[in-house]
Amino acid sequence: MKHDPACFYCVPEKRPAELALEIADLEVSTLFLFKEQSHPGRCILAYKEHARELYELPPEDLAAFGRDLARASKAVAGAVKPAKLNYGAFGDKMGHLHFHIVPKLEGGRSWGGMFDMMPEPKKLAPEAELAALAAAIKAGL
Repeated sequence: MKHDPACFYCVPEKRPAELALEIADLEVSTLFLFKEQSHPGRCILAYKEHARELYELPPEDLAAFGRDLARASKAVAGAVKPAKLNYGAFGDKMGHLHFHIVPKLEGGRSWGGMFDMMPEPKKLAPEAELAALAAAIKAGL
């Protein structure tokens, strides 16, 4: 496996516990629950190896990553029942292939527009709430 020892997603010990809670390992990616929950159920799906762009993935991993994204999205939607899921793949500052899965509620925060990556004020969910949400998402995988 290709890993970057300086990368947040490649080295589990570098992941700040205050940012995300690991939900599950999937076929070629890992699903995390983002602790900032302005959009309840917001998750991050990160490719397990180090890559910056989709085109860098071998064809079989690209297909598997697509399956993982669909599987994770369905589980998030089942757990939080959003009106729509938004997806974001930016990586300007975090150069590791990952997608944000962002549930949106009609008329809710940033409906009809772009979600805030790090909104102010932050809405950090209590640990018990995060654990219950992570369990509900994991059950839908």
